[in-house]
Amino acid sequence: MTRPIDADALRAALSRPGDPSSDFDLNPGYRPAGGSKLRPAGVLVAIGGAGEVWLTKRSSALKHHPGQIAFPGGKQDEGDADPVSAALREAEEEIGLPRDGLEVLGTMPCHETVTGFTVTPVLAQVRRAFSPVAEPGEVEEVFAVPLSHLADPGNYTMQARRWRGQWRNYLTVPWGPYYIWGATARILRNLSDRLTP
Repeated sequence: MTRPIDADALRAALSRPGDPSSDFDLNPGYRPAGGSKLRPAGVLVAIGGAGEVWLTKRSSALKHHPGQIAFPGGKQDEGDADPVSAALREAEEEIGLPRDGLEVLGTMPCHETVTGFTVTPVLAQVRRAFSPVAEPGEVEEVFAVPLSHLADPGNYTMQARRWRGQWRNYLTVPWGPYYIWGATARILRNLSDRLTP
């Protein structure tokens, strides 16, 4: 991308129409049986002053998605007004990002996960410097990736692996030693598509 990705560009990206996505879009032949109710969740796409996106490597001790790369965020709790509140609360808990140091720019369409969540991606700019502090029970590492790298569609590849006895397609957007894939990569690719008019 030749133009800078500033707050105006991000707001313009959010204003473009778009459809919800899901882990099943790339795998139309696979959808679990049953009609369980999806649980609301929010993740924070936090963009720092140098144009970086903050991500986490989940603790390898976690029961669900150990060691995977993820946005700060999680399920909406009873005390959260909405998924935006959940994303801001979780980011403060997981990486020490104070919510009063953020400017929320808006949300992207929801993403349905194979684990039964409907995830609202919340875009926000980090308005003051902060030193990430990983919550040791959940987060192994906090790191940043240039938004310019994530905004380039050429950095994404489609891969596949066997999961529960079936081949499953998924997107990846590697960065250095970090293997960013699955729902995180799909949400980032959706943002990339919106940033490309």
